[in-house]
Amino acid sequence: MVYSKITKPMQAALVADMKEVLQAGTHPPIDQLHGMMQYHMGWLDKNLEPDNAPAGKQIRPLLTMLCAQAAGGDWTQAIPAASAIELTHNFSLIHDDIEDDSPTRRGRDTLWTIFGIPLAINAGDGMFAAARVALGRLEDRGVPAETIVRAFRRFDDTCLKLTQGQDLDMSFETRQDVNVDEYVRMITGKTSVLLSLCAELGALIGQQSADTVQNYHQFGLNLGLAFQVLDDILGIWGDEETIGKSATTDISTRKKTLPILFGLENSPKLANIYFDTSIPEAEFVPEVVGLLDGCGAQEYAQKRAADYSDLALSHLEAAGGAGEAGQALHELTHMLLGRKS
Repeated sequence: MVYSKITKPMQAALVADMKEVLQAGTHPPIDQLHGMMQYHMGWLDKNLEPDNAPAGKQIRPLLTMLCAQAAGGDWTQAIPAASAIELTHNFSLIHDDIEDDSPTRRGRDTLWTIFGIPLAINAGDGMFAAARVALGRLEDRGVPAETIVRAFRRFDDTCLKLTQGQDLDMSFETRQDVNVDEYVRMITGKTSVLLSLCAELGALIGQQSADTVQNYHQFGLNLGLAFQVLDDILGIWGDEETIGKSATTDISTRKKTLPILFGLENSPKLANIYFDTSIPEAEFVPEVVGLLDGCGAQEYAQKRAADYSDLALSHLEAAGGAGEAGQALHELTHMLLGRKS
């Protein structure tokens, strides 16, 4: 695959740049704050000793660099923006783990379980500040000042939308009146806006026209929506070996995903039983799946995912990405959207 070949040097450059921003070149770390951030990134263990733990697929920053190259620019100029994206993503994960009371991430203890909630919150804040420091380093790569100002404006606007999406997501946990439109607004903020920023910043750094930049923006936005809805489908009807978790978890935990919300709006019986925690799980899960099947929830969600996928691909085509980077973007898109349930 072209994607694997072209992104290998990008990923190496990304990690090196982030380590500079988070001052990861010394041991022991310069202070506990930087040590905590480096632990979350997988570079240190819980004793703040050197480590090399899994760091995720880093698709978002790679998308930024690929879009810069596909838009006719130099991907190395986009490295600071890619670092800013990945550090922002990780800032949100640190805070999400606290808000969701999550004890593990990527097979390791979460930051708050080791250092406590107050220090972990502060480390998340530090990671967000580091993301803005990283973005400012675009100047060192020769990116025009006007482009950097535009990048900061779009970055800050996106971060606000990201936290709005998280606010909606948390509010859904205590509400039983969530509807499909609200859910789409939530996943737009929580998932899609960051992907749209990735593609948009790449095109901006590639010095493309406003129309082309907008096509990259819409490509990322719809890619994120399609990916999340496909994930919702897999969370109910997916093969457990494929998704790496129980396919009944979304139902047994009473999650409010797109197919479930559609079912609640279109199946009176489902609406009557879904929030009844007295029903044994062995009875509850198959009954809910049956009711979802009966009202066409899977077909509805598949149609929404297909529509978002088609929009993403059409905007990618309209953006006119060229060369190996353009081919890699198509490969990445099909990889993200072509998972089998």
